[in-house]
Parts: sequence; C-alpha cells; structure tokens
Amino acid sequence: MAGQDQNGHSVTDISGLATNGHAPLPAQDRVLSSPVLVLNLNYVPINISTVRRAIILLSKGKAELLENHRGEIRTVTATVGAPSIIRLVYLVKRPFAPRKLSKKEIFLRDRYTCQYCGKKSQDLTLDHVVPRRQRGAHTWENVVAACSRCNLRKAGRTPEEANMRLKTEPRVPQPNPYRILQNRVILDEWRQYLPWSEEDC
Repeated sequence: MAGQDQNGHSVTDISGLATNGHAPLPAQDRVLSSPVLVLNLNYVPINISTVRRAIILLSKGKAELLENHRGEIRTVTATVGAPSIIRLVYLVKRPFAPRKLSKKEIFLRDRYTCQYCGKKSQDLTLDHVVPRRQRGAHTWENVVAACSRCNLRKAGRTPEEANMRLKTEPRVPQPNPYRILQNRVILDEWRQYLPWSEEDC
C-alpha cells in the first residue's frame, strides 16, 4: 500500500509480494518496475535493471547503492529507498563484440536520420550509396539510412549521379559500452555517471 513516511517521502509496501501469490497493486508495480542504472565495478554502465531486481542485488550484497529515486519501499523487515543507480561489488568482464550489420544497427549508427536530407524519422529505409546493380557492397561503409523520399529520388544511382550529398561518411561503428542507453530516457541523476553527451551514444 502506498503512503508517506514521517519525512514526507512516498512509501510503497512490498511485503508479501513474493509470497502471497497476488499481483502487485498498480502503484507498487510502477515503483518496482522503475528503471535502475547498473554500473560495473569500474563504474561503466552494464545494464538497465528494475527497482525490484536492484533491491535483490543489494540485499544479497552483490551491489552497493549510489543513488535513490524519490520515495521509499517497505519490505518485510525494513524500509529502503527505491534505487536509481547501483554499482556491482565485483567486476563483470564483458567483451565488446563488433556490431553486426543490420537495419536496426544502421539506424542507430545514423541516429534515425536520413543521411541525405537530414530528416529525423522512425520511418526510414536503407540505401546503398553505390547501388547493388553497380556492384555496390552490403557493408557498413556503403549502407546508410534514408527517408523514402530521398531513396526514391536517388533510385539506382550514386549520390554524384543523383546530385545528392551525404551528410556524413558512413563508417564501421566503434564498440560502445553505452549502447544499452541508446533510445532510452536518461534520468537526471544518471548523467554524472555518463561521461558523454547524449549525441555521442
């Protein structure tokens, strides 16, 4: 049940959620499903978790609390803050594998922006800079995001033949430890742990 403590903070009682077999109330579910930034031991973001999962990691001593959301949660034995940022107490070694060429990855690399007219959109197509019928390769350096209008205008020609210019030169994207945050809302309290601007993600 949601309420307030003596300091005026909102409190959600989650005692019995794991044992009574009933679904959590909407307010409880909302708090427990809130996003939590999980940092590796070296402070590099490694995952986006939920408050529920973060509380489990904290209670087992596998993570330490760095920042709270506003509000608190009442468990069976104590009242705790709803975590917003936690840090693992051990280092998870996760190699950054090369990104696989796909439509989604091209759109992410190009920031969902047409590489010819600069229009941002979720409704994009792929364009081969050097067309396939001119033996253009299906590679990072030859595939870009394009809006339907520009793709239709360019047709089976090169940009030079169509009198069109690319906004940026297509390249193989570098492995990025912050990819888990792409296209996510960045909470204010997370920003001090993210050494980049949102445009660099």
